[in-house]
Amino acid sequence: MSGRVGDLSPKQKEALAKFRENVQDVLPALPNPDDYFLLRWLRARSFDLQKSEAMLRKHVEFRKQKDIDNIISWQPPELGKTVETVTIIYDCEGLGLKHLWKPAVEAYGEFLCMFEENYPETLKRLFVVKAPKLFPVAYNLIKPFLSEDTRKKIMVLGANWKEVLLKHISPDQVPVEYGGTMTDPDGNPKCRSKINYGGDIPKKYYVRDQVKQQYEHSVQISRGSSHQVEYEILFPGCVLRWQFMSDGADVGFGIFLKTKMGERQRAGEMTEVLPNQRYNSHLVPEDGTLTCSDPGICKYLLLGNALKPHVQLSACEVLLPPWIFGSEC
Repeated sequence: MSGRVGDLSPKQKEALAKFRENVQDVLPALPNPDDYFLLRWLRARSFDLQKSEAMLRKHVEFRKQKDIDNIISWQPPELGKTVETVTIIYDCEGLGLKHLWKPAVEAYGEFLCMFEENYPETLKRLFVVKAPKLFPVAYNLIKPFLSEDTRKKIMVLGANWKEVLLKHISPDQVPVEYGGTMTDPDGNPKCRSKINYGGDIPKKYYVRDQVKQQYEHSVQISRGSSHQVEYEILFPGCVLRWQFMSDGADVGFGIFLKTKMGERQRAGEMTEVLPNQRYNSHLVPEDGTLTCSDPGICKYLLLGNALKPHVQLSACEVLLPPWIFGSEC
């Protein structure tokens, strides 16, 4: 049995009745607590009454904290039937390393967690189209925020993505731009009256210029000394990703490839990959990437400022090349 209205086993029907009884005190605070609604929470927790109730009660608190009922006055159109799930097309055109900035990834994670905790069992299928080679790296960063059930609903489509979409979605519900037959009243194939296309956020909407972020590591560098961090590059195509900020002074930063394994080497004894230069990371956090063409041991070399006794900073990670993850996510 699917656990949906009209397809319930005797045990599931009993669980639904008991669940409604257990949460009857919070039902008036919910917009439409019918069987369709309650079954979503039961399915999300495999019909475990205790876990389903805890999840729903947490959602009620979320609605109060965020004032969900008063955010917008928009009312959905009458469709003549209950809509239980949605299908999403995720267009990855333009996805790049700049979108993998640590605060952005954390924001994606928070959004996904909020969606899963408060709108369970609403996603039918998510189709990813125009995925660049970088997509598996990006997906690997947000994957921990997704439940196993949600992961199973994600399909990354290849070059024939328009054909595949029409196997799952009626053509009159898909814009011409995406292989369907739907257009705007003026004939626009992108259906801009129905879809808000993304783009750069205008600076007038910025809340602040910088995001205060937490780093995983912190070190102190005495004046005139250096701090070296080694990373093993196993495959060509690995992406070195660094993010750091300093406290009170600028720092020098460079990347070098070791020529002798197992020994500490000076910068002049290694192969320079990214030239060492000064960064005003005490004013603006530094964030960058480098795609490695050769395997080996790469070193971040961080140099303290001779005018300041200490510098606090952090550095980041190595991302495996996309082909390591294969084509399935």
